[in-house]
Amino acid sequence: MSHTRRTGYVNPRLGTYFGIFMSAFVAIALTTLILEGLGVRDEALRLTMFLGPIALYAAIGISAFTREPIDYFAAGRRVPAFYTGLALAQTALGATGLVALTGVFFLIGFDALCFVIGGLAGFVVMAVALAAFFRKFGAFTLPSYLGKRFDSRALRLVAAVVLAIPMLLIMAAELKIGAYAATWFYPMAPSAAVLALVAVVVVTLAAGGMRSLAWSSAAQSLAALIALLVPVAIVAVIVTNLPLPQLSAGPILRAVGRAEAAQGLPIILPPALAFDIPGEGLSLIAKRYSDAFGSVGPLAFVIVTLSLAAGLASAPWLLPRVAGTPGVYEARKSLGWATLLFGISMLTIAAIAVFMRDYLTDIVTAAGPIRFPQWFETLQERGILTVAAEAGRPTLASFSVSRDDVLLSLPIVAEMPAVLVYLAAGGVVAAALATTGAVALALGNILSEDIIYGLAPAPAKASLRLVVSRLALGAAAALAGLIAIATPTDPLNLMLWAIALTGASAFPVLVLSIWWKRLNVFGAMAGVITGFGVTTLAIIAGESGLTGTDGALAAAIGLPASAVAALAVAYATPAPGRHLLELVRDIRVPGGEILYDREMRHQRRKKI
Repeated sequence: MSHTRRTGYVNPRLGTYFGIFMSAFVAIALTTLILEGLGVRDEALRLTMFLGPIALYAAIGISAFTREPIDYFAAGRRVPAFYTGLALAQTALGATGLVALTGVFFLIGFDALCFVIGGLAGFVVMAVALAAFFRKFGAFTLPSYLGKRFDSRALRLVAAVVLAIPMLLIMAAELKIGAYAATWFYPMAPSAAVLALVAVVVVTLAAGGMRSLAWSSAAQSLAALIALLVPVAIVAVIVTNLPLPQLSAGPILRAVGRAEAAQGLPIILPPALAFDIPGEGLSLIAKRYSDAFGSVGPLAFVIVTLSLAAGLASAPWLLPRVAGTPGVYEARKSLGWATLLFGISMLTIAAIAVFMRDYLTDIVTAAGPIRFPQWFETLQERGILTVAAEAGRPTLASFSVSRDDVLLSLPIVAEMPAVLVYLAAGGVVAAALATTGAVALALGNILSEDIIYGLAPAPAKASLRLVVSRLALGAAAALAGLIAIATPTDPLNLMLWAIALTGASAFPVLVLSIWWKRLNVFGAMAGVITGFGVTTLAIIAGESGLTGTDGALAAAIGLPASAVAALAVAYATPAPGRHLLELVRDIRVPGGEILYDREMRHQRRKKI
């Protein structure tokens, strides 16, 4: 029995390289902080904090140039578990998750936990049911796996077209959020910021494909994690003397809860399918933070959790990355790291929301006349926060806050140096670049490998494949940029719709393709098309008000419809042949040589 080598493929100097990157990144931040203290102009500080890290990311990506398809499409299958898990954790919900969900936590409190639980469950399901077996198959894309698993070029093409749509929605959402964070550095037009981010993504990834993505996204994820943790850790020290906001936010929340009760914030009992999350722009603080099921009904909470779990577990920009790990152990271990780091990020944004509520609570509960601090006026000038103009003493219910500015406002509220505000904004840009890059590369590979070459009887020459894939990467990123500019839709809605479409289209078929031998090509085709079509119709009906439910709940219909269609059609049509049954048995043994690599080796031998 053949075995795959694991750690022998891993570069032993990776720790050194990323240590150098972290030193350079921290040096940029500290140098800028010193320059701010010396009175250097704010424009120079913004330029340094914006362009300095981006230059580092681009240098990492360009230096990973390759001419080998295995490096371009799978990073040579030698990315260690930690770096894979770090990138998976950051690109699961991306910058949209960091920015929008911080505001959602701030405005509706514990109801936002459905996003956290769904994300964590998605990584667990991926680790248990899909990751090791998908890695054993070794396909570069999800449609490639389905096409080869069922020996059908038509299924491969259909899956490629279906999955391309939610991927474009994800990229549009990330580009919108990243462009908004970039405007904190420079007052540029959103369209110009979107095009600038698209250019950075293409320049960073075109040289090495997945190899460039593996190392540049690891650097971007580290930068985003630092930018997320540092400001709130400083606030935690100021408020609680403990630099662990994930733990110290608890006592603060109890005090906030007592103040909310005294202020008369209501306890809301919504319908079971209510999904009233705040949108873009200013939103009122309408409920108590710790009041469960106040804006999101109990049934809607469960549906969103399951939708996120299914969508992230089968995400075509996440699952293929486990095929880049050196072995089965590393593939599963990477999902463990992803779960841990994703949990830390989500606990951190929840802590940011608690501290922000605490600062507002201090204003309305202070004895004597209300005195608004300087930071309050600053946020008002920026249009981030307003207070009702009625006569009398304002309460928490009088405040309206911009959902997408809560994360970036914390350093201002804590009266930190401007560099820390730019650090937080730079972290959001880094997260947007990492996620946009991951999805753009995955979509570019789908366009080239599954749509352009998917119907070819044999793989094209390596040099031609790489040229076409690089052009497809640029086309995918540019198309997503145009969608981001042209569509006025809320980025959080785009992300939720994309994940619902992905889960309903791909998750049932993926699970059944591994764990049910009777599934044939007809059942798989029916599952993909039915899941996508039903979910699309449910989103349209929900957003147009025909069903009275939110479009984010569309997977409640799409997921079971996909599974039922796949099962029913598979039973009604002939069983798969012996070759496909043997292939399933091979997939279910995660150790040993990767099937795709073995097939490519046999094809090369035939040519010789």
